[in-house]
Amino acid sequence: MFSVNEIATSKGTLQYREEHYTGIRCRISPDRLKRQIGQSAYTPPDSVDCPFCRDVVFSVTPTFPDGNRIVRGESVTFPNLYPFGEGHIVTVLTCEHFPGIFTRKQIIDGLFSQIEALRRFNGFASINWNYLPSAGASLVHPHMQGLSDQWPSRIVERYLLAGRRYRLKHNRNYWFSLQEAEKISDRYLFGDEITWTANAVPIGEREVRGILPISTLDEMECYVDLLARGILEILDLYKKLGTSAFNMSIFFDKAGNSQDFHAFCSIISRINPNALSTSDTAFMERLHLEPIIMTFPEDLGTFYKKEKK
Repeated sequence: MFSVNEIATSKGTLQYREEHYTGIRCRISPDRLKRQIGQSAYTPPDSVDCPFCRDVVFSVTPTFPDGNRIVRGESVTFPNLYPFGEGHIVTVLTCEHFPGIFTRKQIIDGLFSQIEALRRFNGFASINWNYLPSAGASLVHPHMQGLSDQWPSRIVERYLLAGRRYRLKHNRNYWFSLQEAEKISDRYLFGDEITWTANAVPIGEREVRGILPISTLDEMECYVDLLARGILEILDLYKKLGTSAFNMSIFFDKAGNSQDFHAFCSIISRINPNALSTSDTAFMERLHLEPIIMTFPEDLGTFYKKEKK
């Protein structure tokens, strides 16, 4: 279901990989690990002025139209103050500002809260997580973000098309075939109901995908506990590899669409944080394959003309 073209370079081996039915491509160059650009473990600043800490989160964050927030365990969920989706919500996961490690209950409560909030919208839903500044998190305090739009993000659109093309050609579900192939490959990690594999054509460093046996957000509740266990397993793997920062997205089909799409969780590792910078690429750029832009091109043109006068 993917192709590999390998060439020898003066420094080692380079692979070009491409998924047949989506056109997603990547280049794998193991020799670049020798650059040693990874940072050692970094402890972020303390919680001064953090709007997600428990003593202020209920006073400075917005509420839903009914005047409430969703509170489940340690988690607190509310609308995003600076949305970039029709529905855009935030779930603060922990009372502690920088816990370092997460419990299964914290992840479960966060996922259930995201599901409850995203059900208020009728669109293509996703549950997302930028962890630490080098992964594009604007705040260190752990938090998930839920999105819902009337049209799919680029990566979901590609897999919807791939599912239809595969069905027409093979009269079979794309994801069933993918899971069968991955379970007998060196990339298979663990899981049966949710199949966790190192993605064959990764869109980020050390990408791992968990393929769920469902399509939509409304089917998700029965798999929250199992998914949380898998997420923690991958985060533990990253920790053993010396990685602390990551991006995660869980993608869903819109209710009422065909069943040729399977929800999946994608996690990629990011370079450990450094004290000088926050990355300007986060889950949208890296996993949804859609950049978030802050400036209208027309405004840039107007500014240039004004400055040249």
